[in-house]
Amino acid sequence: MSALTFHWFLPTTGDSRHVVGGGHGSTPGTAAGDRPASIAYLGQIARTAEQLGFVGALTPTGAWCEDAWVTTAMLTQVTERLKFLVAFRPGQIGPTLSAQMAATFQRQSQGRLLLNVVTGGESAEQRAYGDFLDKDQRYARTGEFLDIVRRLWAGESVDHHGEHLRVEGARLSRLPEPAPRIYFGGSSPAAGEVAARYTDVYLTWGEPPQQVKQKIDWIRSLAAAQGRQVRFGIRLHTISRDTSAQAWAEAERLLKAMDPARIKAVQQGLATSESEGQRRMRELHNSGDTSNLEIYPNLWAGIGLVRGGAGTALVGSHTEVADLIEEYHRLGIEEFVLSGVPHLEEAYWFGEGVLPVLEKRGLWQSAGARPAEAGTVPFAAR
Repeated sequence: MSALTFHWFLPTTGDSRHVVGGGHGSTPGTAAGDRPASIAYLGQIARTAEQLGFVGALTPTGAWCEDAWVTTAMLTQVTERLKFLVAFRPGQIGPTLSAQMAATFQRQSQGRLLLNVVTGGESAEQRAYGDFLDKDQRYARTGEFLDIVRRLWAGESVDHHGEHLRVEGARLSRLPEPAPRIYFGGSSPAAGEVAARYTDVYLTWGEPPQQVKQKIDWIRSLAAAQGRQVRFGIRLHTISRDTSAQAWAEAERLLKAMDPARIKAVQQGLATSESEGQRRMRELHNSGDTSNLEIYPNLWAGIGLVRGGAGTALVGSHTEVADLIEEYHRLGIEEFVLSGVPHLEEAYWFGEGVLPVLEKRGLWQSAGARPAEAGTVPFAAR
């Protein structure tokens, strides 16, 4: 089996020792944290991820968080190797400017940009940004957008007169080197077609292995019909400890801190989401039922009670978490985009606990990780 790639997450809506809201169905002002999303704090997380051997860090996009482009551009100045998986929405910026921005980011960061294309699952939020297309139209526009951007990155002069986008004589004076890898997720038929044509890495949220396999088979067959091959990644949270009991005790602590009224309110909001992926996430915990949240051995759906988007966590001892990661890998998952609560401390738990297990199995090799500087004590050891 090939070596795995691990990315971490930057909580640009704020961080806490409890689950912070955000994601699909969130509105501005509803997501907050005990630790504001300052460059100083996000820089701590980014440098920790870099030290531990994570390849990149995902930043979300939406009205509930800081802008991903601006934030990550600042963070390139306090990191050395970490790549930034910048989430952005094609409906909010033109393809030529996007291609130019990406090329600039690549030059100024020495090639540390990855792009997570988010079509947008909520019409209400899209309209706030001036986008009045429906869901299927947004996916069609995303396809046009990616076609233009990829051609520009290849050095072409582009004339495009599509249903949703139009450019004439578009050309970049300086090309990105290398062209950023495109990450993309979506569970609807329209999303699958875009993924098959333009995606480098197809991302799924953390569903049980059998459901993940169905998605992989679906996208793989669509891509094959286009004469293409696609890598696969998964977005999950993680709670890893020295023992299984310690990990599940932490999950229980997070659950006890969730106000039932808050769970109900969040689930009511998420029920209005147009996202097929969000619907599948809600089904994992029966739209807010807290009685049976371990939906697969060591896979916990508790995060999704109060948070939109990715709502499941790997929970268990370092070995148990590594086992489940290996199970996903056998299905075809090569990249893992992870997060924890809080993001700083949980990065240490995973990086010092799970990654060494995977390294011994020959499934992971550090991409430039180095020991902590003299005089520092990792949080997991405190």
